[in-house]
Amino acid sequence: MMTETQEITIENISTVLQNDTRIKVAGVDTDGVLRGKVMAKEKFLSTVENGFGFSSAIFGWDMHDELYTKTDATSTNEGYPDLTAIPDLRTFRRLISENNMPFFLLRFYIDGKPVPGCARGLLKSVADQLANDGYEAKAGVELEFMNFQTPSEDGYSDTSARRNVAKFLINHSPASLRPLSEGMFGYSLLRPLAVEQYFYDIFDGSEKFKCDIEGWHTESGPTFEAALRVRNIDEMADRVSLFKLLVKTIGIKHSITPCFMSKPLYGLPGNSGHIHLSLTDKQGNNLFARESIDNNAKWPDIAHLSTIGRQFLAGLLDAIPDMFILLAPTVNSYKRLVENYWAPVDLNWGFEDRMASVRLIAPPSCGAYATRFEIRIPGADINPHFALAALTAAGLRGIKKSLELNTPPLSALKKTGKPSVNLPRTLDLALKRFAAQESIAREVLGSPFVDFFAWTREHELKVWRETVTDWEFRRYIETI
Repeated sequence: MMTETQEITIENISTVLQNDTRIKVAGVDTDGVLRGKVMAKEKFLSTVENGFGFSSAIFGWDMHDELYTKTDATSTNEGYPDLTAIPDLRTFRRLISENNMPFFLLRFYIDGKPVPGCARGLLKSVADQLANDGYEAKAGVELEFMNFQTPSEDGYSDTSARRNVAKFLINHSPASLRPLSEGMFGYSLLRPLAVEQYFYDIFDGSEKFKCDIEGWHTESGPTFEAALRVRNIDEMADRVSLFKLLVKTIGIKHSITPCFMSKPLYGLPGNSGHIHLSLTDKQGNNLFARESIDNNAKWPDIAHLSTIGRQFLAGLLDAIPDMFILLAPTVNSYKRLVENYWAPVDLNWGFEDRMASVRLIAPPSCGAYATRFEIRIPGADINPHFALAALTAAGLRGIKKSLELNTPPLSALKKTGKPSVNLPRTLDLALKRFAAQESIAREVLGSPFVDFFAWTREHELKVWRETVTDWEFRRYIETI
């Protein structure tokens, strides 16, 4: 008798789904949002091998279904024809909030080739490059998210009305939303008890949904932080997207709105999405670890870091300014990246330095097997597939080019008083670096993807520039 812990294949999938009648499938769009539908089991089984048609509009509009203004971002001139969606059988799990309905993620193709904007396809191409060179990349992601009480359309007074935060925000200021807690109290043992069922439903549900959490605690603000268990980069990116889906579905049942935007509230730290990254060989040996300490290292910070690790770090530092937009993809991302809020504003690195953009974690603060880099730039608003593809490709480029690590660690810079290099402070500045013809992003991710994503960010900026904010209105209505 087959169990669902075994590998799902074309040959055995009918047996796995024998007691089901409907299947839910979803792909990851440009903003990291899951877009999908429910299929009858018979229809799904008939498409497992060769795929099915799925509207290309999901890569032709933004997160609110507003069409991009550039006509060649998708096949606009051809009327948004179908793409071919292929179910990825390795992603099988069951939706615990929907009577254990089977669920699969998709990849998208056009004329047999990966769609440039397909996030899962892009990351797979990077993972395949690693495999061809004998490497595997491992990642862990720490996601922070603020939590708000979900109001009805008219507010909080009518507790019997259906909760609808989107409808509420049409006629109310975001400041009217009530957070689950006030002020800051990181690592609190008490605050989760006020929403105990919600807090532990997320932890327990994550294991059932194959998004296992290693660590789970409060952060400063009405915020929880989940450290997802380390996996290969493609699996980790899937788990980040699926974890967000899980948290939001659990939130609906508890009348709570979890918020993964980078900076929801003024005066509080934002929601980070720190990425831990390491490289192994096919046997699982950590390639960033040194066999013995390097007493002649240029800086003590890298005494336990291998040559490959130094080249990978050099690759990160060389490429991050050009691919910054994949780590900070929204207008709001840059509200988090300000001084004194535990977020980096400059390009730098350091051993066990939480003020750095890239924190090196290595002996003696951990075992050699756990040697890794923590990239502290991303917020929780990232498309995890794009971010992991960018960072891994950047590090791999450093190895292939044998790049020298010439940037001193923060500990050395502090002694000399030399400033670090500034990172882009706005989405439009990051876009210029990313889209430039000489951009490293084009070198490692390809111009078709770079052009596509650049078009989508131009759209994001256009929508932002046309918006009159609450801040502007309050500031100028009377005084100007």
